[in-house]
Amino acid sequence: MLRGFFRGVGRFIYPPSCLGCGCKTQNDGAFCVACWADIRFIERPYCEVLGIPFTYDHGRGIVSAEAIASPPPFERLRAATVHDGPARKLVHQLKYLDRTDLARLMASWMLRASDGTVAACDCIVPIPLHRRRFLARRFNQSAELARHLAALSGKSFLASTLVRVKPTSRQVGLSAQARKLNVRGAFAIAAGREADIMGKRVVLVDDVYTTGATVAAAARRLKTAGAADVTVLTFAMAISGPI
Repeated sequence: MLRGFFRGVGRFIYPPSCLGCGCKTQNDGAFCVACWADIRFIERPYCEVLGIPFTYDHGRGIVSAEAIASPPPFERLRAATVHDGPARKLVHQLKYLDRTDLARLMASWMLRASDGTVAACDCIVPIPLHRRRFLARRFNQSAELARHLAALSGKSFLASTLVRVKPTSRQVGLSAQARKLNVRGAFAIAAGREADIMGKRVVLVDDVYTTGATVAAAARRLKTAGAADVTVLTFAMAISGPI
């Protein structure tokens, strides 16, 4: 009874608001009509390898020129939304404003976008932070997404199997080549955890896919450790537009 009373007081002081623009809504964790319409979910048709949306449907199984010219070290990439508008605000709030309460909603969108790869996987692995950055930030946004994704799907959550052994600089603002150099040799499999990966189908989770340098370096390390299949799953993808 007291819990209901305090919940009511809380809703009076902090009424439900849109996650995108902050205007009042009927329920918590919701979007207003305008912001919902601005979320660009990534649906087929898209490149079967990189998940980049196509303007036209070229038929199932079509791969983009980018994936053919520079094959990634993972089998496929899937993302829930384009990294702009309200979706970009969700990423920002989770990553920089400590809004870990948003992670479950974001993970539910990722599960829908996973194209069956989560259902088929053996384990879910987040992109790790270096311990220095983790201590400064106090949480890992990719791990929060992966944790909720594992809870929603019933899959194993391997929070500490993949570790970041190199204190890399922030990727924001770096060129594509500089990003690759920044994360070279940044990841390792924790001592004694090799069996977690050997022969397994792994879903590697990150918040945003931009140039792909970070997830490529992490996927390469997982494959070297014996992963049979690696799917990269992110909440958002930074693209200029469909191809």
